[in-house]
Amino acid sequence: MVNKDLILTAADLTLGYQKGRTSKNIAENISFHLERGKLTCLLGPNGVGKSTLIKTILCQLPPITGKIILNGKEIKEYGIKEISQKIAVVLTEKIRTGTLTVRQLVELGRIPHTGWLGKLSENDEMKVRKAIEATNIQYLVDTPLSELSDGQLQKAMISRALAQDGEILILDEPTAHLDLVNRFEIMHLLRKISKEENKAVLVTTHDLEIAIETADEFWLMQCGLPLITGLPEDLIIRQQLDILLPTENLKFNKISGKVQALHESKELEMEESNPLTQWLTLALRKRNLLPFQKDIRIKIKEEPFIIEWKNGDNFRHFFSIESFLIFLKTNKE
Repeated sequence: MVNKDLILTAADLTLGYQKGRTSKNIAENISFHLERGKLTCLLGPNGVGKSTLIKTILCQLPPITGKIILNGKEIKEYGIKEISQKIAVVLTEKIRTGTLTVRQLVELGRIPHTGWLGKLSENDEMKVRKAIEATNIQYLVDTPLSELSDGQLQKAMISRALAQDGEILILDEPTAHLDLVNRFEIMHLLRKISKEENKAVLVTTHDLEIAIETADEFWLMQCGLPLITGLPEDLIIRQQLDILLPTENLKFNKISGKVQALHESKELEMEESNPLTQWLTLALRKRNLLPFQKDIRIKIKEEPFIIEWKNGDNFRHFFSIESFLIFLKTNKE
C-alpha cells in the first residue's frame, strides 16, 4: 500500500564533504522517511553530523553516496527556487534586522513565490495572515524585531517559514536560546502545525524530555552507527535512547523516563505501588540514601501526603519529603 503522506526518503546515504577526488565521510548508513502530518525530532550529540544531514537535505551539500527522493523525484533534480518553495528552514542564528517589523519578516516568507521585488498578491497576503494566526502573534505584527523577546522572535521566524508554505518545515534547535516555558510552547506549537497544517516538520534538538512528549518520530544519530528511526515510545522500550548518552555509566530508565547513572538504577521498595514514589526515590538518590535495609518498610499516602516509615517496632509519619530526609540523614549519621 502506497503511503500518500510520505514526502522525503533516503536509503544508505553517506554524508560528508568532497574536494576533488578526496572525500571526508561524516556519517554513513543514513536511511529515513519523512511524512506529512508528523513532527520528527533529530537527536544526537554535537559533531555526529546532524547539521551535515540538514545541509544535504537542503541540497547545500551533495551526498557522497546515495540519493534523497522528494515527492518521487531525486532532490538534486529540483532547482533552488523549487526547493525553497517546498522546504522552509528556521536556523539557530538570531535575526535583529534594524527596524524590520514582525509583519515584514513574515512577508519575506513569500519571496520564493514572488521574488525579491514581487508585490504580494491577494493569495500571498492570505498566506501571511494564516501564518501569523497559526503562531498566535497577531498582537506583535507592528513590533520591530529588535524589541522582541527570544520566544517571540522564534515564533516570528516560524511564522515566516509557514508563510513560505512549503510541504516540509525544518528547524535547527529552535529551543536552544529559550527558557523552559518557551521551549515547551514552541515544541507544542510545532506539533500543532504538523497536524493542522499537514506539514512534515523536522526538528534538531537536545531537549530529550520535551521531544519525547511532542514527537511522532525520532531520528537518533551517533558516531559510527546507522541512523536509528522509530516511534519514541518503541525506542524507549528497546533501550535505544542509550546511544545518545556519552558514557556507558548512564542509562535511560524506561520506567521513570529519566537519564540515570547505573549505580542509581535501584528502585525504592514500597509496600504498595504509588505514582508519587518516583519523587521520593529521586530525592533519596540525590542524597545517596538508597538502598534501604530489607526490614524497613515505606508507604506513601496521597491525600493528604504522608510517608509512613516502619523499622521493626519503630513507626513514624512524615508530612513532607524534606522532613523525611532530615530524619534519615540524622539517623544515618
